Amino acid sequence: MATHPLWTGYRHRTVDSDGWMTFWRLDPREQPFEVHDWLGRPERPGHRLWSRAATPAGVRATWRTSASSVTLELRASLDIYQEIAPVDFLVNGKLHQRHPVQAGEQRITVELPVESVVVEIWLPHGGAIGVREVVFDGEAEALPPVGPRWITYGSSITQCTGSAGPSETWPALVARQHGWDLVALGFAGECHLDPIAARTIRDTPARLISLCLGINIYGGETFGGRTLPGQVEAFLSTVRDGHPHTPIVVVTPLTAPNLEGKPNALGLTLDDIRACVELGARTRRDPDLQLIDGRTILTTEEAQTLYADDVHPNPDGYRLIATRLAPLLTLPL
Repeated sequence: MATHPLWTGYRHRTVDSDGWMTFWRLDPREQPFEVHDWLGRPERPGHRLWSRAATPAGVRATWRTSASSVTLELRASLDIYQEIAPVDFLVNGKLHQRHPVQAGEQRITVELPVESVVVEIWLPHGGAIGVREVVFDGEAEALPPVGPRWITYGSSITQCTGSAGPSETWPALVARQHGWDLVALGFAGECHLDPIAARTIRDTPARLISLCLGINIYGGETFGGRTLPGQVEAFLSTVRDGHPHTPIVVVTPLTAPNLEGKPNALGLTLDDIRACVELGARTRRDPDLQLIDGRTILTTEEAQTLYADDVHPNPDGYRLIATRLAPLLTLPL
């Protein structure tokens, strides 16, 4: 039977004339640009925020079913900076099958245990993905998301395209451990304190907000030492307009052994970026804001063995980040 999934983890959904759904993590109706990107969406040169926003990182749906199989109809395209990630099928909270996704249209069928189970489908967290239909060969009841909502914002290290699968990004692992309703606003290469991201967080109800800030600003040379603290303060002020007392956790850049001490084109080292982010966050003297020094999440020795390159962890690295952050990201009693 075809179902109407209760997808969660996105901001806006569009459906084309052929029934293909795109799950946007930012609202595309706020795109002000005239230039078009590699998928025909409005974009401006050197700006890939909207391409990233159309990737359904953290988007998922859940059913209770006794069906013996489920079929997911997908359409996928390569992102200019990414491979297409797999799709994860979980049964009763555990990974049941991780299925690769190819470019083009495809129907992915997964056999299920012949008993009543809870099935989750986690959509790919890399690539441009469209979804048309989910079909079970028996009865299936779509379940709404449960648990308090947690919004996390950051870079590729939050989008986690190098993780083993979409249910094993560090935000997914933390959310699954705590039983939280995840909204994952990780945008590879595009965590530059954009106002649209701040407004999205402001306007989305949440019990906890975390922001991993700085690595894209260092690499993209977005702000200098004069402007970065004020940009962090302004971003937080916008978020606070919609969340007066919601706990906010700000995480500065993780250790990057091969980059530490190297000034970018604006003369800022990663330690300078950390200091600027901390200054901007502390300016408000916000009693509900917590700062975490990213260097405490992974040691230099761990980073040297758990990074795929100068910046990005490998799958084991993302798992360790989840292990370290899970006890630090908590809801007030």
